Amino acid sequence: MVVAALLLILPLLAAVIWSGSRSVREREAELREQAGSVAITSAAYLSQYLDGLDSLASVLVRHPDLRALRFDRCDALFAQILQEQPLLLDVRLTAAEGSAGPSGIAASPNGRQAARSEYVAEVVKSGRSVVSGLTLGERSRKPTIVLAYPVDGQSEALIGVLGISINLERLQTIFASIPLPEGSVITLSDRASRVLARSLEPERFIGTIISPTAVDPKNAPRTSVVTSVDGVARVYGNAAVDRGPWLLSVGIPRYIATERVLPLWWRSLLIATAGVIGTLFMALLLAQRLAKQLDRLRSAAQRIASGDLTPPQRARSPNRELAELQEAFITMATNLRETRDALDRQIEQERKMHEALQSLQRQVVRQERLAAVGLLVSGVAHELNNPLQAILGTTELLEHQSHLSAEALDEVAFIKTQAGRAREIIRNLSRFSSQQSGPPALVDLRDVISEVAQLRRRDLDSAAVALEIQPSSSRLVYANFTELEQVTLNFVINAQQSIESSGRPAGRVLIRLYDVGRKVRLEVLDDGPGVKPEDEPKLFQPFFTTKPVGKGTGLGLSVSYGIIDSYGGSIGYRRNEWDGATFFFELPAADPTDSRATSPSIGQAADSPAKSAHDQPSVLHGTVSPRI
Repeated sequence: MVVAALLLILPLLAAVIWSGSRSVREREAELREQAGSVAITSAAYLSQYLDGLDSLASVLVRHPDLRALRFDRCDALFAQILQEQPLLLDVRLTAAEGSAGPSGIAASPNGRQAARSEYVAEVVKSGRSVVSGLTLGERSRKPTIVLAYPVDGQSEALIGVLGISINLERLQTIFASIPLPEGSVITLSDRASRVLARSLEPERFIGTIISPTAVDPKNAPRTSVVTSVDGVARVYGNAAVDRGPWLLSVGIPRYIATERVLPLWWRSLLIATAGVIGTLFMALLLAQRLAKQLDRLRSAAQRIASGDLTPPQRARSPNRELAELQEAFITMATNLRETRDALDRQIEQERKMHEALQSLQRQVVRQERLAAVGLLVSGVAHELNNPLQAILGTTELLEHQSHLSAEALDEVAFIKTQAGRAREIIRNLSRFSSQQSGPPALVDLRDVISEVAQLRRRDLDSAAVALEIQPSSSRLVYANFTELEQVTLNFVINAQQSIESSGRPAGRVLIRLYDVGRKVRLEVLDDGPGVKPEDEPKLFQPFFTTKPVGKGTGLGLSVSYGIIDSYGGSIGYRRNEWDGATFFFELPAADPTDSRATSPSIGQAADSPAKSAHDQPSVLHGTVSPRI
């Protein structure tokens, strides 16, 4: 970029130089026009002044003293005229025969001397006014030009010549009002190119030949460029003065054109330099931003090559091309990341499917074991039920013996109570291990809660978990008793395991039953750590569990969801006021007038102690999965 900027400066400099030289020529042309115009104006001023002298001479030649050649009276008159006309060197009257007459300048100690100047003889010969060439004043001894006029006597015959000498050294004062640049010069020259008057250093240059070739003033060029006698090159404007004939030249120094162009040239150069520097700065700035953007993309490419597929942050780009490149790069990184994530998800799904397959295989084995255990429990329940019936029958007979003491009767009542309790436990275990849940019927959820409490109270007591029951509803629901018992038991086991996982020495589980409009709601609350927010949406998904392998299958809640959903109910989770978990389900309350109310509930179907365990279903409907 620097080299390009430097190369750009060269044509700019050439352009500035060319523009400056052209401007100099244009200014020089303007100087020519100005010099020509001023020359015409100055010639007009000089002609106007000479016309004034002609008027003065016209008055003087009619003066009685001049016409009578009263020389003694003309001296005072001429002296007065010289005082009033500072550009006049002398006013002199000469007799026609050549005798010296009065003058405006005091006479020399030798008195008047006879003299016959060339202009006097010319006037006497021609009888009209003439203009002398460059000469020296007879008394002043200074260079002058004499305007000579004939003086007629009383008889109208030429008797003398009136000569008015112009002070050439002060003639430039005529042009003082003309504005000219410093160093300009106004020169009056005759036909022989001899300087007659000059505005600069007249004493030095009057009488100097400025050109070896004589030039007729009427044929002189209007403008020219000439080096003056003082060595300064000037642009001259020329105008002819017919009175001489003379050539009036106005010279303006040629360097004035350069001086006039120089500020413009420097300004153009400054603007060009500023433009180049600004362009260079902008180019460097853009190059820096471009390099920065490319560095960002290069770093992002290296990061992607190292395995980090995070798309680079979108940043402002100096141009559209880089912006499109950045967008394409971001899109590429995003697509790569999505592809990798898709592959990771696919691999993870395959891993989960493999684990699920293994879990299902273990589940099948476990189901077979549970089925075998169910058959074994049914047989054991049948075998234990008969002795318990005998014990209960014996205790009832003993209660009718009158000879027993009160203490013995109390012991018999205690044995009867414990035997009844054992019978109920065996009956619940037999029912829960049954492989067929049976048809739906009207179920009192209070009975479900009671049997679940009997099944889990011993484990809860050993784990120091207090169980509370608040049954506030007596409405029945239409469902299968065993399946509702399975769902409730699953909730209670999950609550117990959640409390145990927190490492607390004691815990609390509350089972509540109450009405919610036309539905009956059962809740199981615990004061464990609860469920993580990110795990809540996945609670009822199959095979989802946070427990170690072998301690949970992830099927308990999903099976419970299917059971409740099959009866038109709803199941869910929320955090309770103890910061623990609350699992609940709601079922529509049954209409007491429904014809299905004639079918007894499962709890009612097994209240006969003598009923055989082989009469109960032997296949377990589903497994209870601990809560995650």
